[in-house]
Amino acid sequence: MSPDRRVRVGIDVGGTFTDAVAVDATTLELVGQVKVPTSHHHEDGVAHGIVQALGRLLEQAGRTPADVTFLAHGTTQATNALLEGDVAKVGLIGIGTGAGAVFTRRLAAFGKLEVAPGKRLPLVYAHVADPFDGDAVRAAVAYVQQEGAQVVVATEPFGVDRPEGEQAVLDVARSTGLPVAAAHEITSMYGLHKRTRTAVVNAAILPRMLATADLVDSSITKAGVTAPLMVMRCDGGVMSLDEMRRRPLLTVLSGPAAGVAGALMRERISEGVFLETGGTSTDISVVRRGKVAVRHATILGRASYLNALDVRTVGVGGGSMVRVSGGKVTGVGPRSAHIAGLPYACFASLEELRDARVATVRPMDGDSDDHVVLDAAGGRFAVTMTCAANALGRVPDGDFARCDPEAARAALAPLAALLGLDVAGAARAVLDAGTASVRAVVDTMIRDYRLGRETAVLVGGGGGAAAVTPHLARAAGLEGRVARHHEVISPIGVALALVREQVERIIPGATQEHILAVRAEAERAVVAQGAAADGVEVEVTVDPQTSTVRAVATGATELRTRDRAHRADDAERLRAAAASLRAQEARVRILAGTDAYTVYGTEVRRRLRAGRQPVRVVDADGVVRLGVSDARVRTTTVGAAGETLASLVREATSYGDGGVRAPAVRLLVGGRIADLSGVLEPEALLALARSELRTRAADEPVVAVVESRA
Repeated sequence: MSPDRRVRVGIDVGGTFTDAVAVDATTLELVGQVKVPTSHHHEDGVAHGIVQALGRLLEQAGRTPADVTFLAHGTTQATNALLEGDVAKVGLIGIGTGAGAVFTRRLAAFGKLEVAPGKRLPLVYAHVADPFDGDAVRAAVAYVQQEGAQVVVATEPFGVDRPEGEQAVLDVARSTGLPVAAAHEITSMYGLHKRTRTAVVNAAILPRMLATADLVDSSITKAGVTAPLMVMRCDGGVMSLDEMRRRPLLTVLSGPAAGVAGALMRERISEGVFLETGGTSTDISVVRRGKVAVRHATILGRASYLNALDVRTVGVGGGSMVRVSGGKVTGVGPRSAHIAGLPYACFASLEELRDARVATVRPMDGDSDDHVVLDAAGGRFAVTMTCAANALGRVPDGDFARCDPEAARAALAPLAALLGLDVAGAARAVLDAGTASVRAVVDTMIRDYRLGRETAVLVGGGGGAAAVTPHLARAAGLEGRVARHHEVISPIGVALALVREQVERIIPGATQEHILAVRAEAERAVVAQGAAADGVEVEVTVDPQTSTVRAVATGATELRTRDRAHRADDAERLRAAAASLRAQEARVRILAGTDAYTVYGTEVRRRLRAGRQPVRVVDADGVVRLGVSDARVRTTTVGAAGETLASLVREATSYGDGGVRAPAVRLLVGGRIADLSGVLEPEALLALARSELRTRAADEPVVAVVESRA
């Protein structure tokens, strides 16, 4: 395998099509893309479509299976299984005596959970008092199997702290040949009810996902690919196939996660909002400080311990139909031309649009009767967001949604006459109405995540991106752009995603040793899944209110390098920093730097208050990787970092109602930004810093960016 032929392959298995892309492993440039129908009804299921897409992709890109260094796929299979109620019957075995027995027996009510309209979660419950009583456990396992259970889950109060009981039940259950899972293996968070519900839902999709995983794995191996197969997670990272076999629930909602991962890695967003627009809806998610925003997801209408992308969906897309009443545009969507079975007016020819006149219809039962259509020589057409964007020239040449501008204007002309506007005015009215609901969600997410409007950027992805993002950016006064190759941003995200693992523990009064242990566990987990140890980054957060210690580790499956010829020069990096700081270049100075990063700052003077020093960290590609509104910056070495950092922490430590709080610290060392801002206790912060630097040479430079929490 020649180094300049290596590719990373990402495959996104959608409900209708399977998209595959090949990305150069060195330059990260797109070198091939294909689309094939998703093979739901083939005897090998979606695995057949994956292999078919891979073969066509390699042929198009002029590569061989041996050139594939990374292969990952994202799938909607788990999501669809839950939406459609296509789940396995779960045998839940509760463990406990006394009060514990009362709580575990209540878990039998999970059989009332609705997984789809008219379908309840199939579940059979059995109870054992002593998990080490072999006869009792065998009887419980036999009972759930006799009742049709296809997978077994064991759960016990405080199983997180004492997992031996759950493991003992599983040891017996394995003899049946059924898939098994323990609640503590799915999540280490306290809360018997929520933890078990998360484990039960995970188990319900386990058999189906195991079968698919085995088929995909064997098919890829037969195709000659030796790179390990990875699977997209719902938090924007990837995991090994073995990890997916254990926790398939992590693939739920991974579709939107793939898109934002693509925007994060390819567009190199530091802070902003990603909008993935299809024909019917727009998924909205946040990137903050170079990381996707995640939260505990709601599954089957209940809170879970599944950490998933915080994505909010609005029923407005490129194909959303216009609604008119009283001579005004009253709304756009949620009904789309796709669902209504109507072609877009802007993709019709001028001859087909001849003699067009406006009519309002009820596209589907239950819809309002104010949806605009054109009845013309060529038939009936829908007026959509894409029509309006093309009429205003917002869709660039070569775009997936581009049409003949003259046809787009002809499509809007009858509506413009009805509204008493010119064509441009009518198009703006449509886009204003369509983006209003999207803007409301964007504004809420900017506020929720405290993004700076001066630094936040809107990035559009998906086939309908040009119909929403450019107009919304103008209306909201935000910087905005449509991502390169936005129509395949999801498989690009799969191809470029990093291995990710999150470990959470509830540890009252967590000590330095506890925190370091959780960090080490997360780091080991991503390395075990194939991440290169030298490139693993771990972000640790300690929440004193909930006693939660959380470590998120990310790493690449191989150390990726970019062609130095494409790196930004000094002037480009300065320009990027000045734009982010909203300052003149002459007022921006270099505060520090490493081989990988340059730290820029400027002075902001304030009347009657102390001045502040906003800081931006810019990488070698000219991308702002970190923005801090007021910080002190110090350059030191690994050998002297302990003393320097201790001094900085002492100076910046604050004292408030919550007690002693350490400052928010980031360390720039090598090619990494070690984010220690989630730790509030000074000694724990210093211990984590020592852990981050322990493998580095004593004379290696370190830059500390220290932000006060006051």
